[in-house]
Amino acid sequence: GRMLASEIPGARFVELSGNDHLPMVGKNSDQILDEIAHFLTGKNQPVATDRILATVLFTDIVDSTKQLAQKGDQQWRLLLASHNMMVEREISRFHGRLVKNTGDGILAVFDGPARAIRCAMGICKEAHQMGIELRTGLHIGEIELIGDDVGGIAVHIAARVMGKAGAGEVWISRTLKDLVVGSGFSFQEQGLYTLKGVPDEWRLFAVEQEKN
Repeated sequence: GRMLASEIPGARFVELSGNDHLPMVGKNSDQILDEIAHFLTGKNQPVATDRILATVLFTDIVDSTKQLAQKGDQQWRLLLASHNMMVEREISRFHGRLVKNTGDGILAVFDGPARAIRCAMGICKEAHQMGIELRTGLHIGEIELIGDDVGGIAVHIAARVMGKAGAGEVWISRTLKDLVVGSGFSFQEQGLYTLKGVPDEWRLFAVEQEKN
């Protein structure tokens, strides 16, 4: 590389860290692409903000297959449509963003952790009045913005937390609990859990009624 740079008029030799020359892989991929962009445009490109701190909420209808068998396809579709409208309304009320439906539940993100918890509690209450029970799970952390979708370990943790909750319950991670101290919530510790695909053990909490 140094020899080539010395023989090409106007060439500039740039040595980067890492051990891979392919810009699509390796830990130095961003550096390689930045240098290519600088060579083509003559200026450094602005850094794209593709990671943000957010509270992630997952919900799931408990025993949905059993209810489908009991109610029949048509009645279940109507109930599911009502559920979806209710969930969207509650997410909007608490200034969250519905990312996507997950079949019998949803994935949403919030920039306020307390509002996310209140939204989860509101959704569970409304669902109960509709004759269905939800389990919900929340976690806060950095997420990746992938178009209209989101990804990252924080999303997986929230999904795993939801999987531990029971019918009508709102479960959260210790990380989220510590961030809403003083927000008027009370919690019941549920113990340490191993979350599939996630390192370490996680202390989880169920949200109780808000203090007056």
